[in-house]
Amino acid sequence: MADPKGFLTTGREVAQTRPVAERVRDWNEVYVPGSLLPIISKQAGRCMDCGIPFCHNGCPLGNLIPEWNDYAYREDWSAAQERLHATNNFPEFTGRLCPAPCESACVLGINQPAVTIKNVEVSIIDKAWDANDVKPQAPERLSGKTVAVIGSGPAGLAAAQQLTRAGHTVAVYERADRIGGLLRYGIPEFKMEKRHINRRIEQMRAEGTKFRTGVEIGRDMPATALRHRYDAVVIAAGATTARDLPVPGRELNGIHQAMEYLPLSNKVVEGDFVAPPITAEGKHVVVIGGGDTGADCVGTAHRQGAASVTQLEIMPKPGDERNAGQPWPTFPMLYKVTSAHEEGGERVYSVSTTHFEGDEDGNVQFLHLVEVEFVDGKLTQKPGTERKIPAQLVTLAMGFTGTDVENGLVAQFGLELDERGNIARDADFATNVDGVFVAGDAGRGQSLIVWAIAEGRSAARGVDRYLTGASSLPAPIRPTDRALTV
Repeated sequence: MADPKGFLTTGREVAQTRPVAERVRDWNEVYVPGSLLPIISKQAGRCMDCGIPFCHNGCPLGNLIPEWNDYAYREDWSAAQERLHATNNFPEFTGRLCPAPCESACVLGINQPAVTIKNVEVSIIDKAWDANDVKPQAPERLSGKTVAVIGSGPAGLAAAQQLTRAGHTVAVYERADRIGGLLRYGIPEFKMEKRHINRRIEQMRAEGTKFRTGVEIGRDMPATALRHRYDAVVIAAGATTARDLPVPGRELNGIHQAMEYLPLSNKVVEGDFVAPPITAEGKHVVVIGGGDTGADCVGTAHRQGAASVTQLEIMPKPGDERNAGQPWPTFPMLYKVTSAHEEGGERVYSVSTTHFEGDEDGNVQFLHLVEVEFVDGKLTQKPGTERKIPAQLVTLAMGFTGTDVENGLVAQFGLELDERGNIARDADFATNVDGVFVAGDAGRGQSLIVWAIAEGRSAARGVDRYLTGASSLPAPIRPTDRALTV
């Protein structure tokens, strides 16, 4: 146990964020550099090394949290990063982007603030990189087998790294111009600077993984040709079909899907644009959708100089405490204030968009909404609550409905879909097509980064067993698993 009295004597402290007035002027990460260094060992010491560590079950990766908390408390950072990497290929990603269901399952959280697991995690891996302690792990011998991975998000990268280390020759195909998937173009720089992706890619290249950008399987290359070229294929193309809003006025200029809007700011930071083709500068911005993607749109609009930012959510405002239907150690739906929300804007709950209103040039100018409430279990409009708000830029951040079937990948492979529109697979992540596997959102549906990495690792085991008849690769989950985070 790290510190037998740590949870009694040390209060919870988290990373400090930079002042709002400072951080909205740049795209750097919102946290004060080095703010965790003086406190993180004591924070790790709050871990109680529980007899049954429910934090393990809260995390789909099965992270060995009490073990690396103990090492962090003792400031044995090399051992801590080894334990961290034992279950997680990319802890610098999860330590910045994951909503930390492990903390919701922390036993201390029953009656006290939970251990700052996420902050300890990111501190360990950042120290490891600073100390040059993260080394390429090239395989001792090659298997002679080849694998193609479609998609370079967290699921695809995790599968590729595991399979490369197992000795297979792996090539990752990415339709965008840079590797990273949604990590690269869906996550704003202020949440995770892309240098973290770049150095992982270099590590993977040194291990032997090959990368092919600007190639969309199904359009630029037939899926059947890819299958003939490789011994196995892993589809990790994500669930990129965005949910739309089919109301009058949807065709007006200035209404965009979040994934049409967000990547452009990342491309500005990369140097591709001087200014984004779609910008919030000087505009009244409305974000439809109250989740993390919506918050990313809010933070991006602030940095672009929006005149106002309003975020709409059709569901009621969550509470500050767990409700009876979400007891510990499940992941509760609580009212959350992200760094983007700290920066300003208005959040409106229990409202539904009825239509958009434009000007004579076809540009959106107003959004009409109405309040809604649950009546007999159904969302119903409340009479007399209609109103309109200014809206010169609208972003739709209402989630995704499934994998992309328009590019031909699903049809060309002959893949079966499940009832939710995801690619169907068995307990080994294998599809109905021999040698073709699926991992991440493409098979699971829209989910968390920890699920993506866990699925990538698990699918890699299925592929390894398919190619060699056995596998020593770890498999944290099966497709049928339903951890406490769901």
